[in-house]
Amino acid sequence: MQFKLRQKKVFMFSLILSMLLIGKLTTVANAAGLLTPKDRSLPELDIKDHHVQVVLEDGYAITTVDQIFYNPHDSDLEAIYSFPVPDKAAMSEFTMWIDGKPIQGEVLEKKKAREVYEDQKKQGKNAGLTEKDGYKTFETSVYPVRANQETRIRLSYIQPAAVDLGMGQYTYPLEEGGVDDHKLSFWTANEEVTGTFNFDLVIRSSYPIDGVRLPGHPGAQIVQNEDEWVIHLDNLVDHSGGLNGTDQSLTINNQQEEMEAQPAALNSNFRLDKDIVVYYRLTDNLPGSVDLVAYKTEGDKRGTFMLTITPGMDLQPIIEGRDWVFVLDVSGSMQGKYFTLTEGVSRALENMTERDRFRIITFNETSREISRGFIPATRENVQTYIDRVRQVQPGGGTNVYRGLQQGLKSLDADRTSSIILVTDGVANVGITQQKKFIELIKKKDIRLFTFIMGNSANKPLLNALTRHSHGFAINVSNSDDIVGKILLATNKVNFQSLHGAALKIKGIKTFDLTPKDIGSLYRGQQLVVFGHYYGSGKADVSLQGRISGKDIVYQTQFDFPVIADQNPEIERLWAYATIEDLTEQMDDFGETDDTKNAIIDIGLEYSLVTDYTSMVVVEEDVFKELGIERRNQARLATENQSRQKRRARPVQSRRVDTGSPMFNHNQPTTRSRGGGAGAIDPFYFLLLLPFFRGFINNRRKR
Repeated sequence: MQFKLRQKKVFMFSLILSMLLIGKLTTVANAAGLLTPKDRSLPELDIKDHHVQVVLEDGYAITTVDQIFYNPHDSDLEAIYSFPVPDKAAMSEFTMWIDGKPIQGEVLEKKKAREVYEDQKKQGKNAGLTEKDGYKTFETSVYPVRANQETRIRLSYIQPAAVDLGMGQYTYPLEEGGVDDHKLSFWTANEEVTGTFNFDLVIRSSYPIDGVRLPGHPGAQIVQNEDEWVIHLDNLVDHSGGLNGTDQSLTINNQQEEMEAQPAALNSNFRLDKDIVVYYRLTDNLPGSVDLVAYKTEGDKRGTFMLTITPGMDLQPIIEGRDWVFVLDVSGSMQGKYFTLTEGVSRALENMTERDRFRIITFNETSREISRGFIPATRENVQTYIDRVRQVQPGGGTNVYRGLQQGLKSLDADRTSSIILVTDGVANVGITQQKKFIELIKKKDIRLFTFIMGNSANKPLLNALTRHSHGFAINVSNSDDIVGKILLATNKVNFQSLHGAALKIKGIKTFDLTPKDIGSLYRGQQLVVFGHYYGSGKADVSLQGRISGKDIVYQTQFDFPVIADQNPEIERLWAYATIEDLTEQMDDFGETDDTKNAIIDIGLEYSLVTDYTSMVVVEEDVFKELGIERRNQARLATENQSRQKRRARPVQSRRVDTGSPMFNHNQPTTRSRGGGAGAIDPFYFLLLLPFFRGFINNRRKR
């Protein structure tokens, strides 16, 4: 009885905290969209229609964005469309409609692609170009958008879709982030859609899903259809049609007709200024598993594979006291996000035990320690320092190095210590070289856990720091739920982990595996490995590591297929993961010609937009004149054909260890044993968000 009463009290306290959070939470971010000069003497273009189609299946997601620009002026203009680089996304398609016909882009070296585009533009011919602006954005230039006419383009990208503690997440990024000062000084983003907006996501999973949530879009239509979940958003005022009781396939198959049909009533206030975040949760008590998706056509000696290991580990809670150092970004770009940060930190502090201690350091152009040494995590101390953190006013530049440097001081060698770094920005003050950051973090035996807020943070730097300290990074959209993210992270760091993880494959020749260095696996974390293999047949696969200093090995056997032709996208996913590895090497140790050329070669072979390659569209006869091989056109045809075949078939299981299970335990989830009495499942927190928002809004109207 006392246990149930305690659960109820903690649950009600959490609901009250959540209601306060939602009542106060505001975010400010620049929208991604059509870029227009700040010089108002130049005319603006319109984003007439914006349609997004996503299919999530077999461990990866394919996102297709159809967009129509309209030029309401009497002269031809150029459109520059910019959107954030999604996490681990490989840009695979840029199609532009010329004289009513779709023409797909081809990948060239970056300088050459720009020269081709500018030459065609100078001649007044149709041309388009998609480039990658480092880790920040993809930028698509289109010329010309004819006077008083429309121009249509389509972009597609592929990305892995891992599940964490039984929860999957898909984010369609629309918020630019507001940290690129150079771009902001010259351009503004047109975030208005004058015509139609549709977002359609289909989740096809062989593992049962018990719910789907969109915390920032409570009005989304969600329909379960046998082994599929279908999510739909649009800017229609009247939702009497569409997914409410009609054929789901309309949203998936008839996109062309939808774009040509103008609805009678549109939401005139709709803007492309908010990420679309989708959560889905697998049912409880699923076994630990190994899934294999391969691509190897008839006659090929070499195949490509994606191996997904979802551990079922009996990782025990950590009960001894630990030291936590919070290093918090309070630079100017955190304006509008800082309340979200403080509530997340508050929740983390409240989840500590009185055996734990904490320090709090803030940084902008310099750093300051609020706590003045380690503070015992008593209820009174936690409340005192939460109040002090809330009083800080963001402003100034971003000296990440100084904040980390101060956080690493005065650590107690006799206690386990971890750093939680929360930032949204780019290191633009003080030391900024990645190599120096890595040297700094390696001076101490400490785990770094990073919350990366927004879409424009320096993810390569922050991921490198967590990788070298064997911690982990969590991306947090401004439209996301920071409290749920904190709960998710707490479910990891409060438990043992598998350190020094290594994957061994014997019995069949495998090579070009990525990642090469796995590091640590935390509770509920999936391991996704890409690679090549020769031949076919049975393989002995083992996952090795240490838990609390003791060696442990998990083993299984399964077959690599002779022919597997359903998932050609695996080749691009392998290529992009390999490019990421090469890029990390350059970020850590500096650029070399060999590494740069390797990235260019892979980008050209697999038609991927990288830091050194771009995708260009020209008129069909120009491709022939310039001798540009239509390699990507052929690859897209193969991928689209396979995609249609998969859609026509029931969802297939990709699990390969059923005959010889690698794990004896079920997959851990946020609701598994050891989560803590009274702890709220982050997924159910998301479920309650729309209710709380409505409750708060009604209170405000009174």
